[in-house]
Amino acid sequence: MATLKEIAQEAGVSLSTVSRVLNDDPSISVKNETRQSIHDIASRLEYTTSRNRKTRQRTDYCFFAQYNYSQETEINDPYYLSIRYAIETQCKKLNIKLLSSYEPKGYEEYKDIDGVVSVGILPKEQLNQTRRLSGNLVCVDTQWDSTDCIYADLTQISRDAIDYFISRGYTRIGYIGGQDSTDSMDEREVSFAEYGQQQGVVSPDDIYRGEFSSSSGYELATKMLKGNYPDAFFVASDSIAIGVLRALHENNIRIPEDFSLLSVNDIPIAKFTFPPLSTFRIESELLGTQAVNLLVDQIREARSIPLKVTVPATLTLRGTTRHEVVGE
Repeated sequence: MATLKEIAQEAGVSLSTVSRVLNDDPSISVKNETRQSIHDIASRLEYTTSRNRKTRQRTDYCFFAQYNYSQETEINDPYYLSIRYAIETQCKKLNIKLLSSYEPKGYEEYKDIDGVVSVGILPKEQLNQTRRLSGNLVCVDTQWDSTDCIYADLTQISRDAIDYFISRGYTRIGYIGGQDSTDSMDEREVSFAEYGQQQGVVSPDDIYRGEFSSSSGYELATKMLKGNYPDAFFVASDSIAIGVLRALHENNIRIPEDFSLLSVNDIPIAKFTFPPLSTFRIESELLGTQAVNLLVDQIREARSIPLKVTVPATLTLRGTTRHEVVGE
């Protein structure tokens, strides 16, 4: 029978890479062609991996995905949809049975759950209820000191948005956002207000809050346009920004000549709005995929020390902002 060393030599990769690929280690990142080459060589050399033996199966885990929002919220914001899609895809890839519930409700009936992926804002009392399902928990898009969490750095995104506008010469910057929970403010808004006031460019009167939907963005922007408003806005999500754009067009506001805006998420439709949205791209599918991987690692390693994983964002500049820097 062939050895791992023989496969590694023929594939031109390390022994460790071969071992992790053939045993379906979810944390390894290799090119698809490299992964396929390793499997092809192993098959040709009739190498039998541990996962093919009765002593070790790929996985017989049962995970529960808890989405802490309504299905309507997911429909209105593709950001959440892409996270769910990634969780489902990764569980299917690893042969993990997946159950799920929204808002959340009805999850008390589930038994024998090996781990939970919780997506969205999770109040403390709900966190304790969730732990009754399983001691293995990963939270997505929120932060707790006591458990694994994976999230985008919304604080840094808010700061980067303000810095961007300041570098373009704006001295008054507004905010249009939403709120997932009545118990807490959105991290983007909190960071925007604190940092913006420190920089002397943000006033509480220029902060507008509704829901994370296009209809809410339209209503908030319509209200904003009736008064004295800034000519630069940071918008909490692309979905909200789409509604804002409609209100601006209906009022014959030129973009970006008279009004500039930055938003967050870079959903697929962002490049097709008029003008195309300048937005911070969050790798939302990566949030879902790595949440499942963290949960598998937590179980396999019997790890009790919580890990915090931050997924960075990338600013994609399109047509809703002026790109020239003051002083250039």
